[in-house]
Amino acid sequence: MSARSVLLELGCEELPPIGLTALAQALADGLAKGLDATGIPHGSPQVFATPRRLAVLVPQTAERGPDRSIERRGPPVTNAFDAGGEPTQAARAFAKSCGVEVAALTRLSTDKGEWLAFRGTETGAATTAVLPGIVVQAIAGLPIAKRMRWGAHAAEFVRPVHWVVLLYGEELIPAEILGLDAGRVTRGHRFHAPAPIALAGADRYADALREAHVIADVAVRRAAIHAGVTALAAKLGGRALIEPALLDEVTALVEWPVPIAGRFHARFLELPREVVVATIQGHQRYFPVETDDGTLRHLFITVSNIESRDPGQVVAGNERVVRPRLTDAAFFWEQDRKQTLEAHAAKLAGVTFQAKLGSYADKTARVRALAGEIGARIGAGPLVDRAAALAKADLMTAMVAEFPELQGTMGRYYARVEGEPAELALALEEQYLPRFAGDALPVSKTGQALSVADKLDTLVGIFAIDQKPTGTKDPFGLRRAALGVLRILLEGGLDLDLPALLEHSAALQPVRRAAAAAEAQAFIWERLRGLLLERGDGTTPEMIEAVFAAAPRSPLDVEARLRALREFLALPEAGVLAAANKRIANILKKTPLAGGATVDASRFTEPAERELERALSVLSAPVAAAIADGEYALSLRLSSGLRAPIDAFFAGVMVMDEDAARRENRLALLRDVQTLFGGVADLSRLPG
Repeated sequence: MSARSVLLELGCEELPPIGLTALAQALADGLAKGLDATGIPHGSPQVFATPRRLAVLVPQTAERGPDRSIERRGPPVTNAFDAGGEPTQAARAFAKSCGVEVAALTRLSTDKGEWLAFRGTETGAATTAVLPGIVVQAIAGLPIAKRMRWGAHAAEFVRPVHWVVLLYGEELIPAEILGLDAGRVTRGHRFHAPAPIALAGADRYADALREAHVIADVAVRRAAIHAGVTALAAKLGGRALIEPALLDEVTALVEWPVPIAGRFHARFLELPREVVVATIQGHQRYFPVETDDGTLRHLFITVSNIESRDPGQVVAGNERVVRPRLTDAAFFWEQDRKQTLEAHAAKLAGVTFQAKLGSYADKTARVRALAGEIGARIGAGPLVDRAAALAKADLMTAMVAEFPELQGTMGRYYARVEGEPAELALALEEQYLPRFAGDALPVSKTGQALSVADKLDTLVGIFAIDQKPTGTKDPFGLRRAALGVLRILLEGGLDLDLPALLEHSAALQPVRRAAAAAEAQAFIWERLRGLLLERGDGTTPEMIEAVFAAAPRSPLDVEARLRALREFLALPEAGVLAAANKRIANILKKTPLAGGATVDASRFTEPAERELERALSVLSAPVAAAIADGEYALSLRLSSGLRAPIDAFFAGVMVMDEDAARRENRLALLRDVQTLFGGVADLSRLPG
């Protein structure tokens, strides 16, 4: 069976740059899914996206899906023929529905009788016939938050669509898509090649557009921009700061990238480095330039979408645009410093953090109380309270109002200008760390205390008002906050009693909800499960559940118990003891003990139960001491000494004795065995 490439292109007005590549990939996935559903073999789709188009090329697409054998069961033979052997109406109707005569039908025997049946071959669907429907379905399934209409069309899309290309090899596939008839005519660069381009075939697409000054392949265009910006910066004697997110956005803004360099006045380098970078990157979508030692230069590189005949005019235009932005930033810097951070913090009472949780001043008070407790436990020193008091002050500055991404960073700068201690100033920035996966963590004790307190307050507060994340919605970033707390505690080696801190935070909230602390803890523990399983160190979900069943108080303690459990499971006794614990758990679950029941040695009648009790009495104290010292591996090794007494007990003792007193006594003995093992982890939860 021969195969050709399928090409779909949607020519649009300028598409939103954020998420452009993801939208194109979703279109490719939708086409592939549709082809797969019909069984049509095809190659891996290639994605194209520019500001004016979304396109997908699916190579090696077969002309049709495979034929398939079909079998249909009709009426019972007893109902298919009359007494004279002539077909009944039921038989004739079934044969007609299959497109054959009754004589062409076969018979199917089952344990319930004999039936008329049809066996045949269904021809595979032709690609040209099913492709329009697949395209329509793929477009309808795109993740577009808000669709728009245009002109007199009833069709809806993210932006108005002006042309559609749908080819199968060299063949045009007739179809109406988004209110337009599909054709083979595309468009090149708006200025360099405005004339229509008739495509001879699907495989000519990328080359034809490149000849028309359009690099349609996103990855190729992104690489070209990166290389061009890097080379131009090197030519200027520096290196470009190329943030991946900005590179993606610029890639989505141009079809024919042309890097050009510009300058701004050197006096703006007196501003904090982050302010200059935020202005150049965030406002202008330019790439800053620095020296090899990291010193910012008064240069920038922008990427034009056109090869200008007069590049100097383009450079001058970009320099004119960036100048007032930097001037505004300089003004904000001067104005903000006319007031102290304390004065800015005094305004926080007028800004709402969350309607039910009060203002940012209220949040600051809660964080101060919680940070003070955390700081005392980790040895943070006396700066924690003042750092917490000033933590949100920079939210009231003009600079942060203009550049929200600089919250914390500007607090650090303003604190240093005012002569605050270096660790305090650093903590004002560190309170927001980590901002994203893989980001740096607070290094100062003050910053650690402040960051954990701030995140726990947000977590517990939002759970207190019953606004926990649902699905993909997480407006307060609770998942990020939980992961941040875990990373700070685990990587910072901070052994904090998390349940106690959550209860303290819940008590500080203006809304009291009994389950808030427990729900927040369950939420954090769920994130911890994910972190632990990602490590690939042999930890299993069952091991994590076994440790959580022992009610650990800190993430660091969970980690320590898991290390000990992995070591224990390598022992030859581990499997037997895990199975014994599971057996004990099942017995106690079916026959619960009365409260306060204790073991009475005078009621023993079997040597095995006496031996088990003696072994317990010998091991209880050293096992408890090892657990108290955090020597979990030692505790489990000591506990493994119960293997022989437990084996003998189950081999020679009837637990469910007819005598109630003996039965209760043996159940109490098993409960004590379970308690001894359960100090580190509930072994009954392990497979075995």
